[in-house]
Amino acid sequence: MTLLETVYRPRDLDQLSFEELGQLAGEIREFLIESVSRTGGHLGPNLGVVELTIALHRVFDSPRDTILWDTGHQSYVHKLLTGRHDFSKLKQDGGISGYPSRAESEHDVCENSHASTSLSYADGIAKAYQVRGQTDRRVVGVIGDGALTGGMAWEALNNIACAKDRPVVIVVNDNERSYSPTIGGLADHLATLRTTQGYERFLDWGKEALARTPMVGGAIYEALHGMKKGLKDIVTPQGMFEDLGLKYVGPIDGHDIEEVESALRRAKGFGGPVIVHCITRKGEGYQPALDDEADHFHGIGVINPETGLPFQIQGTSWTDIFADEMLKVGNDRPDVVAITAAMLQPVGLKKFAEAYPERIYDVGIAEQHAATSAAGLAFGGLHPVVALYATFLNRCFDQVLMDVALHKAGVTFVLDRAGITGDDGASHNGMWDMSILQVVPGLRIAAPRDPAQVREQLREAIEVEDAPTVVRFSKGAAGPEIEAVDHVDGVDVLRRSADAEVLIVTAGPLAIQGLAAAELLAAEGIRATVVDPRWVKPVNPALIDMARRHKAVVTVEDNGRVGGVGAAISQALQDAGVDRPVRVMGIAQEFLEHGKRAGILERLGLSGPGIAAAARSALAGGSSE
Repeated sequence: MTLLETVYRPRDLDQLSFEELGQLAGEIREFLIESVSRTGGHLGPNLGVVELTIALHRVFDSPRDTILWDTGHQSYVHKLLTGRHDFSKLKQDGGISGYPSRAESEHDVCENSHASTSLSYADGIAKAYQVRGQTDRRVVGVIGDGALTGGMAWEALNNIACAKDRPVVIVVNDNERSYSPTIGGLADHLATLRTTQGYERFLDWGKEALARTPMVGGAIYEALHGMKKGLKDIVTPQGMFEDLGLKYVGPIDGHDIEEVESALRRAKGFGGPVIVHCITRKGEGYQPALDDEADHFHGIGVINPETGLPFQIQGTSWTDIFADEMLKVGNDRPDVVAITAAMLQPVGLKKFAEAYPERIYDVGIAEQHAATSAAGLAFGGLHPVVALYATFLNRCFDQVLMDVALHKAGVTFVLDRAGITGDDGASHNGMWDMSILQVVPGLRIAAPRDPAQVREQLREAIEVEDAPTVVRFSKGAAGPEIEAVDHVDGVDVLRRSADAEVLIVTAGPLAIQGLAAAELLAAEGIRATVVDPRWVKPVNPALIDMARRHKAVVTVEDNGRVGGVGAAISQALQDAGVDRPVRVMGIAQEFLEHGKRAGILERLGLSGPGIAAAARSALAGGSSE
């Protein structure tokens, strides 16, 4: 029996010697490499936190003490130490989540996989414990150096530092990366802490890099101005944290269990807010991950564990199509610049960055800043393309509305992983954007159905200079080209039948399912027209005229049903006095469990048979929507 097989709760670690803990760390790495290579998942980040996680659970008494994982993709070791050893269906229907999950364990608290939130959770939980008189309970927030580039983390730090007697331990897992290498003033500061305990380099950094870093709260302001007071006020690189009011421990070797445990015990004993700075290596213990300069196996598919190579070559993805076209756009349009929020490679901007390094801006995990900075770039005469995962656009809605749209800025937002993404669960599904963006005046949304439309609609979007535009596409392999049989005032007709009874309006790649539904209906003698509006916001008036010529309308979208494309079309029909039964097909407004995209779409009725059933219902004269 291995040591790992004897550990099902954190207290099982207490009786192990440091030598045995080292053996356990090796067994955990072997388990992760073997298991995650079969299912896919976040391998590199978890290999990097093995010793850190063991030490955390040795020092703190979870769940009595609360351990929070920022973003949560690095929680696999935590899952193992809290009794979850079955990784055979990781991120699959019926298996464990790739992130913390309250449904799985009392040891899991924060399920949100959006970065930079853990410290705000920690602040709130610590306040609650204090109010309830539970002063013996500790709160630990584990946050990566990448997540510390997010402004929300600094808002939380400013508040945490206010309470000198509130026991919050902030563990900075510093591996110099989020998806990609961490950049910015803070990253430079952490590098200083890694390499020296002296102050000469810190003073150079303070004069140069900190001058470009937004001030957060009065404490940081005083820390900056402390430079003018002389060396006696700031004599070590940790001065920034300590002037904030936070004790600082480190930097320490995050792969030395004994050293990490010692630092955490000291932090626990302070009784107030403290930062423990751990230096780790993403992919530690697995050479193929360490050798992967792109992201150290941040997220992988099914691979050969011996070589780290995929067993199957994936088809061309939607992201690949965008990446290639964006490179061509860069050549054709010297005024086009690109912005990414710490996701240069995942969103397809790496080729553009290599070709045009002076026209790419990686702002860190700072989507709000990205959007408003884009508005400034547009004012300055450029056309910025902001590439994000669709779910992360939620984080900068106010900036899209008030900084971009209000000022009629020509900014293009490219939303990758739009619609159902599946494997990564509720907080990664990009099912909100076409609803929340419906309320933004002047904004236009394109939903390409195939690779050719990605290329065309990206080009069309960057031609718009007086309003924000959005181009959204799905995750995974791009579908086949779907040729239009006709074009009507900007609407592509994909299937036309004489005297058609039902109009099926599809948005994006669900055109395939719409066409499949039309085939099923035709076999029953029900004639259908299938159209793709291409630009789904605003509603094209041509759709209103088409609806008049049909007995019923079915709309199909890879987005929430509430307030999305179908709802907008239904409202437009009502406003125009077109009284037709409408069925709005989309994603149920619920937080969906992880699973495969195809299976989730099938369950939601977003399939040929499901759409055909909705068309029959509409023709039968049931109530609209």
